[in-house]
Amino acid sequence: MAGSTHTVTNQAPPLTGYDAFAADRALTDAVERHLAPGPREEALAELSGLGRSCGSPQAQEWGTQADANPPVLRTHDRYGHRVDEVDFHPAWHRLLGKGVAAGLTDAWSRPGGHVRRAAGFVLWTQVEAGNCCPLSMTHAAVPALRTDPDLAAEWEPRLTSRVYDRGLRPAAQKAGVLFGMGMTEKQGGSDVRANTTSARPLAEEGTYELRGHKWFCSAPMSDGFLVLAQAPGGPTCFLVPRVLADGTRNVFLVQRLKDKLGNRSNASAEVEFAGTWARRVGEEGRGVPTVIGMVAATRLDCVLGSAGLMRQAVAQAVHHCAHREAFGAKLADKPLMRNVLADLAVESEAATTLGMRLAAAYDAAGSGDERERALLRLAVPAAKYWVTKRCTPVVVEAAECLGGNGYVEESGLPRLVRESPLNSVWEGAGNVQALDVLRALGREPAALDAYLTEVGAARGADHRLDAAIRGLLTELADLGAAEGRARLLAERLALVLQGALLVRYAPPEVADAFCASRLGGDGGAAFGTLPPTLDLASVVERARPEA
Repeated sequence: MAGSTHTVTNQAPPLTGYDAFAADRALTDAVERHLAPGPREEALAELSGLGRSCGSPQAQEWGTQADANPPVLRTHDRYGHRVDEVDFHPAWHRLLGKGVAAGLTDAWSRPGGHVRRAAGFVLWTQVEAGNCCPLSMTHAAVPALRTDPDLAAEWEPRLTSRVYDRGLRPAAQKAGVLFGMGMTEKQGGSDVRANTTSARPLAEEGTYELRGHKWFCSAPMSDGFLVLAQAPGGPTCFLVPRVLADGTRNVFLVQRLKDKLGNRSNASAEVEFAGTWARRVGEEGRGVPTVIGMVAATRLDCVLGSAGLMRQAVAQAVHHCAHREAFGAKLADKPLMRNVLADLAVESEAATTLGMRLAAAYDAAGSGDERERALLRLAVPAAKYWVTKRCTPVVVEAAECLGGNGYVEESGLPRLVRESPLNSVWEGAGNVQALDVLRALGREPAALDAYLTEVGAARGADHRLDAAIRGLLTELADLGAAEGRARLLAERLALVLQGALLVRYAPPEVADAFCASRLGGDGGAAFGTLPPTLDLASVVERARPEA
């Protein structure tokens, strides 16, 4: 019909049907860098398959469906019996099954396992971040359980299985299990030593009865949970199975589900224990040291998850601007928009490079490298503090690149915006991470030595990085009354480490842009204020996804 008002023009095609791994140069470079021949080739093939799944219309639709249809709590059945079950949309189960099959709970026993899993976690977060929560907790439960060899022998093969076996049954009857955790209580928050949940010893050695309340318990339909409670000897870690060995349900009362800003596909619950059977993990009174390995692993997943959210937001922004025209040219070719896109791409690459370096440190530490273990002690809380805080401004700016389209749910950007603050809150908010950095600096000199060795490998390559290292050393020379500036220290530790890694490993144009704007003070505070003399076109081209 002549004069039709419904001819669609100048709209970017959907970013779908692409390999999200192959298109992410920072991620592929990191995998190739950190894995030895053999595991490297296997991982590249495996991750390319996952990357194609991530970019597929089917997986993207699953993510949309899972987010739009949040879980529903059923406390009782039709006859009034207490059941405490959470019903999920079928898309949730498809996503979770794919994540388990991709090895996202299996990192601890294969060569380069943490690097391979970390790359997969960055990818799968981009599809739907909610299902990554149970995947993360299941992965992170392994080091805690290893404090008890008998428990580890029983549970680790189930935790690292690549079979998603849904439904509440005794763990011994399942081909694979998922784990959650319950640490936080309403009166304590991050101060887990203030927890009041009690543990009374039972007649059988190592078994207890729990009574108390947990303010946050994620993934309540998991097969088991690691829980902190007050035993006679002090705060202690316990394993709480959802179903007992004889097939009866453990007492696990789901009181309500949290109505969260984002992460809506995942159930986060308040639960009560009232005569709940539990098995002790580790020694009485050693609960916090027992779970610290789990917390460190989930904190790294916060870094990786934020890197994945940033990458997806930047990919969407670059893709949109490469197809959308305004004022006679593609948006991506406009100098000011190119500056914004390049700035976002630099932040995304810095997050990915740092997260993957820490995953490689996990692999090395598992092989007995004590310097790498010490590096993790300081670098993980610093990275968790900084990278998760950068996620939200990156995602919001990327949404703005789409204009009004980025504010519409169909674009997918609002879901990323709602998800973006999550990782800065979970597993200890910003102040907790900054104070943990101070503890590492004050009590573990090997951690600072390992950090300085790592950044020192890049000294002499960029004068702005060298100046930033000198400034950091001046800051570290006096830690008196440091609590008031703990955030600033954590930020600078993270920035200097990111700069050192990019100088060593990233293309010159990326490292140059990072050092000029993040370390040299040559850029403004807002995104899109990089010095125009930089090679911004190459930075944007490197970040462009292939549709």
